[in-house]
Amino acid sequence: MEFFSVLIDFVLHVDKYLETFVQNYGLWVYALLFLVIFVETGVVVMPFLPGDSLLFVVGAMCGVGLMSYPLSVGLLFAAAVLGNQSNYALGRYFGPRVFQWEDSRFFNRAAFDAAHAFYEKYGGITIVAARFMPFLRTFAPFVAGVARMTRARFTAYDVFGGGLWVGGIITVGYFFGNFPWVKAHLDKIIWAMILIPGLVIFLGAWRSRRKAVV
Repeated sequence: MEFFSVLIDFVLHVDKYLETFVQNYGLWVYALLFLVIFVETGVVVMPFLPGDSLLFVVGAMCGVGLMSYPLSVGLLFAAAVLGNQSNYALGRYFGPRVFQWEDSRFFNRAAFDAAHAFYEKYGGITIVAARFMPFLRTFAPFVAGVARMTRARFTAYDVFGGGLWVGGIITVGYFFGNFPWVKAHLDKIIWAMILIPGLVIFLGAWRSRRKAVV
């Protein structure tokens, strides 16, 4: 329980934690940020790290000269792309082994083929959109690997989505993160970054389930 309270405090006050880290350890902050973004996007069991809010705060810190904007964008873009590639590789490697390939109690080949077809047709937009959705962005590349989405197609959308996510949110933070109103309400903005995409996912799942029932 204490772990989750510390995690929530870190997520909601990531600006203070990050600023303290920069003051104490200087350039090591880039290694820390690379690790956080890589782990959030590359390790399927770590979906709770604060990717969106972290990128926004990085942009704000770049805006006041505490960090380098081009270095932050370039390094974290690399972390996001490599993380997704790692997650995809895990799904592609472990998926067939976990599900045994044959029809069984735990695996349905027809469902597997349907998932593969879905990711070949709609996987691109799924990979890009998932970048902006906490939790979903951690699982989408893994599922793409399990569904055997082709590597070339996945990589193209991975690079595009990673650039849009990292570059977009850091840039927004750079220009708007230091406004007095934004700084005063940053915890509420972070909650919105978490809850609004979550609500979109929930409503989409609910509508899909209703259509399936009907």
